[in-house]
Amino acid sequence: MGKIIRAQRMGAGSIFTARKHHRKGPARFRAIDFGERHGYVKGLVKEIIHDPGRGGPLARIVFRHQYKYSLKKEVFIAPEGLYTGQFIYCGKKANLSVGNVLPVSELPEGTIVCNLEGKYGDRGCFGRCTGNYCTVVSQNPDEGRTKVKLPSGQKKTIFNNCRAMIGMCAGGGRVDKPILKAGNAFWKHKVKRNNWPRVRGVCMNPVDHPFGGGNHKHIGKPSTVKRSCPAGQKCGLIAARRTGRITGAKKIVQFDL
Repeated sequence: MGKIIRAQRMGAGSIFTARKHHRKGPARFRAIDFGERHGYVKGLVKEIIHDPGRGGPLARIVFRHQYKYSLKKEVFIAPEGLYTGQFIYCGKKANLSVGNVLPVSELPEGTIVCNLEGKYGDRGCFGRCTGNYCTVVSQNPDEGRTKVKLPSGQKKTIFNNCRAMIGMCAGGGRVDKPILKAGNAFWKHKVKRNNWPRVRGVCMNPVDHPFGGGNHKHIGKPSTVKRSCPAGQKCGLIAARRTGRITGAKKIVQFDL
């Protein structure tokens, strides 16, 4: 009987939970309402802020409350080119300019968008990382569907009332800068969660990991495991469809609803 392996310990939480005390809140669109469905709602970009543990900047945007005298603050993912003092418009009749949020049915083919909804009203799902964007490929108004190209290259068909923000996410090129030293990696992961440094399983003893032990570091068994295997055994390539080096041209996978 071996020890509880790291994959089991990380599932329970405790010391492995995300460090979110200083985070600015969930970055997502406004909750869908009558104004967005039939016209547009105007908001003002108050400030561009840094969110600890997130690569790209966020924008704090203030809207007037639709039903009473008050202001409503929202946190959006900032697209490239957004600035403080800018007015942005959310809704079906908004203009086609950077920072505005529209249903994909109103966007011409080839439009670059970010923070795309996967399902109507989920407030942003795809193309949220720094420098990422989705592209509107084609429209099918008869069926109420739109085909989009995701940052991974995959093409996906979604309902055309899903919303998206015009432009690409700010902060592109972040991963081009090398980390260079362990100290930078330490501070990078410190604000995210307790997941660094990560010791390899083959370096451990047999009691600590299924891949541990043996003279010369080697796994000593197939690294693929089935989906239904017990938790202490589930490490390596879980329910792998294929293994080995990926060669040849990249396949574009299409998902249709």
